[in-house]
Parts: sequence; structure tokens; C-alpha cells
Amino acid sequence: MDPLRNPFAPGAGAPPPELAGRDDVLGAANVAIHRIRACRPEKSQMLLGLRGVGKTVLLNRIGEMAEAVGYHVVMLEAIEGQRLAEYLAPRLKSTLLRLNRAEKAREYVSRAVGALRGFASAFKVSIGEIEIGVNEPTVADSGNMEVDLPALLVAVGEAAKSADSSVAILADEVQYLGEQDLRALIVAFHSIVQKGLPVVLFGAGLPQVAALSGDAKSYAERLFDFPSIGPLADEAARKAIRQPIHAEGAEIQSEALDRIVAITRGYPYFLQEWGKHVWNEAQASTITAADVVAAGHSVTAALDKSFFRVRFDRLTPREQDYLRAMAALGSGPHRSGVIADTLGRRVESTGPLRSGLIRKGMIWSPAHGETAFTVPLFDEFMRRAMPVWQAPDGGHHANRDMEHR
Repeated sequence: MDPLRNPFAPGAGAPPPELAGRDDVLGAANVAIHRIRACRPEKSQMLLGLRGVGKTVLLNRIGEMAEAVGYHVVMLEAIEGQRLAEYLAPRLKSTLLRLNRAEKAREYVSRAVGALRGFASAFKVSIGEIEIGVNEPTVADSGNMEVDLPALLVAVGEAAKSADSSVAILADEVQYLGEQDLRALIVAFHSIVQKGLPVVLFGAGLPQVAALSGDAKSYAERLFDFPSIGPLADEAARKAIRQPIHAEGAEIQSEALDRIVAITRGYPYFLQEWGKHVWNEAQASTITAADVVAAGHSVTAALDKSFFRVRFDRLTPREQDYLRAMAALGSGPHRSGVIADTLGRRVESTGPLRSGLIRKGMIWSPAHGETAFTVPLFDEFMRRAMPVWQAPDGGHHANRDMEHR
């Protein structure tokens, strides 16, 4: 069919034509947005899930919902190896400039600017000139993130409250926050909740964020809800494919829809990629099972190039071997000792490799001693990327692949 009319949108954070199966998540976010806007107590939220489940899409939709009811939205993406101060401070500057338009808020905005200046100076971040509050003393300048970030965000919250406004901080890739920064962020929102200020945090990250937050501060679970964002249920997955096709005046056969849902396992990114390629493959206005089969090669090639390969290329050869050993065992999760055995190594010696892969966001631990991929279907990709593989240290189970195909 005409590629110009193709409704599907595979891409990092690209909004799908039909955001199906997420009503509960968005409903809970809507409650939090309205309650915190009214300075009523409510938990902030951390959306947790594997790659490709649509966390960024949901975060962006939540940002739109917040803006629609009067929030100033601060969009962040945590960057591996970079301090939170570097990308938070410039965005808070923009927020304070907007809050300063409310005349009755200017005294509090001036104080917040003093806090921002101190914070930026302490963490050596350039925020340029701000012609607000030039005589205000700087605060939040101790250089201790756990002290300074709460002081800064409380000052921003007080400025927002004085302007009859509110602030929503949306933070993506939370798992890349350093331990100090995550701990400081939790402490900051503890202070915000205690003072009843109209500031909310919506974060998104890999499943390990819940454990990281609990390790950072034991009271994190009382400050945040951690909704799990997984693959779509069967009917929602069907709707995500069927509705956009119908909206373009086309049809899809039941068998074709069955095949797409089964192959993708309901993961939203894969649904969009398959929808796009199957649409382009179809020669008539009704998509058939034959079209799905015919599109298989192009979909796999596209996923390997865009979704999987970019992650594979960040790995060292030893990390690739570790993930290839996991792939030889199947989709997982797998016991760490079994992976080490597959590599022909002692489990203690693979610990640093495993930790490094967790930090890179490639694997996570669903339970003590277990390891799983954070990228759905990555085991299948690893077997394609490294089809001929022998454990470098002569592992006992290096040739198990055929058992899992």
C-alpha cells in the first residue's frame, strides 16, 4: 500500500497512532497531576519496564496532560556518566523565567534564582546571565548534592506555589542517574512532600530503578509509585495494529493479526515496526498472512540495524560473550552461576562483567542471583549477530543453542 499513508511510527519515543492498553497508567498519572496541582498529597511515579514498551511515549503524554492543566514541565533525560546538575540547572532557569511573569511570585522567584546560582556555581554548571534577583544571596551552594538539590527544588516549588502554578519534572532513563544524584532527588521530593509544594516527578527507567531507589533511601517506596509497563495484553496489541489500519480505510485479516501479535509478543515498539513493514508489503487494501510472512526479512533487518545493533555496538568483546552465553541458554532469566558455567568461568570472576552490563542497561536482576535481558528478544538477535560461537574459556554448555530454537 501507499507508504505515504503508512500510519505506523516506529522510533525512539515516537507517539504511536493508537496508544492502546495504557489507560490505567495514564489515569493514575492524571490523578497525581490534579492532586499535586491542588497541593494535595500524592505520590510521584516511576514508570518501569524493558526497552521498547513505550515508557518514553507515556512520559511525553503525561507531560502533555500536565501542561494542559497549567504545569511548567521540565523534560530531562539522564545521561550515562553525566551529573544531574549539568542538564537540570539550565532547564530550571527557563522555568524560573516563566514563573517570573507572575508579579506576585517575583519575591519567591528571586529567592529561587539565588538558589539556582549557588547550585550552578557549586557544581560548575554554566547557566548564563539571569536578570532576576541580582541582590539575592546564593544558597544551595555547599557542593553536597543531597543538601543542595533539595534546597533548590524546594525554592522552585515555593516560587511555583506563589504564582498559583506547579512544576512537573519528567526524567527519562532514570537508571543512568548516579547513586548520589538519585539519593539527592529522593531526598528533595521528601522535602517537597513534607512542605506540600506543587512539584511532581514522573520518571521512566529500566526495572532495576525500584531496587536502586530503595537502596538509595529506604522511604522511596512511600514517595513514589512504581507502575510496571510491560507488553500489551492481547486485545490491546490487536487494537494497536487494527485501529490505525482501519483509520486509513484498509483492512487486516484475522490470521495476519494473529501472526503479528504472536511474533511481537505484544511489545509496542515491535508492533509499530511490524505494522510499518507489513503495510508497505501489502499490495491490496487488505493485509493478509502472506504479507506478514513476506515482510519478515525486512522487519528483522530493520530491527537488527536500528533497535538491537546500536546496543550491541556499545559492548566490549567480553560483554558480547557474556550476552551470547545468556542467549545460548534462551530468553531467560538465568541463574548467574549457569551463565558463568556456560562461559567456563567461576561465577565470582564474571561478577564485574555482570555489574558493568547492568550499569549499561543491557541486563537486570529480576531476583537475587538471576539475570535477564532488558531488551526483549535480544537473545534471538545475539544468535543472529554471533551465529558461530564457542565459549572463549571452553564452557560446558556453549552449544546449547539448538535446544532453544
